[in-house]
Amino acid sequence: MQQNNGTLYVVATPIGNLRDISLRALDIFALVDRIAAEHADLTRHLLSHHGIKTPLMTLHQHNEHLAVEKIANLLANNQDVALVTDAGTPCISDPGAMLVHAMRALGHKVVPIPGANAAICALSASGIRSTSFFFYGFLPVKSGERQRCLASLTQLLSCTLIFYEAPHRIVDCINDMIAVFGVHRQITLARELTKVFETFHTDNLGNTLQWLLADENQQKGEFVLLLPPFLEENEHGLSRDAQHTVQVLMKELPLKQAVQLAVSITGEKKKSLYAYALSIKND
Repeated sequence: MQQNNGTLYVVATPIGNLRDISLRALDIFALVDRIAAEHADLTRHLLSHHGIKTPLMTLHQHNEHLAVEKIANLLANNQDVALVTDAGTPCISDPGAMLVHAMRALGHKVVPIPGANAAICALSASGIRSTSFFFYGFLPVKSGERQRCLASLTQLLSCTLIFYEAPHRIVDCINDMIAVFGVHRQITLARELTKVFETFHTDNLGNTLQWLLADENQQKGEFVLLLPPFLEENEHGLSRDAQHTVQVLMKELPLKQAVQLAVSITGEKKKSLYAYALSIKND
């Protein structure tokens, strides 16, 4: 790496509250020669709030190839650049990963400036007791593809699953989660994090769907969806594996046949399996 190369700073910005910005991030914004932003107007509002006038350029999913070349030239000419997205940490379900990869490949220095992240923010305040989590980000837009993606995650029983979702798809997304995981799977829905109408709602998927449908205001804003691990046992004394087995079988078989097959597969008591299957059917 040449001695006169500039540095690319990957800077996290607030996800709602403008005061959730680090002092180090503000120092970097004032220090660099250029700020590459997903949407310049949104970033300009943040900079104006803190009295910073550093020039902006755009980097989003449609121009990232062109922006990579421009930023490479800036760094090669000993200029420093800060990368930001609309909210949160760049490259996490946001543009920027291509840029960072290319700059590292060229030998340029890349420095992270940590800060807000919606997934971690939601998990920290959810009350979910789990030692591991799987962050997926945004699910596919179409229902069929979304269900296939969710089905591919059904074996991740011991960790919390974390998704992002847009307001106009939240109801359809919950419907698809019910189709894959069943109405009894627990969910914590975090909405409008760090903003005025910040909301945390924890219940099973079936009740959460009814809660959303009962109040359209709860369908507004950006969402983080957290599905905690299956409990080891439910109220019927069944293991999480037995619960999952019954749910899968009941999608294809009548209740009695599903229970009989589940007894053979899991070795659980028929009475407990039947009671659990009946509760699913009634819901």
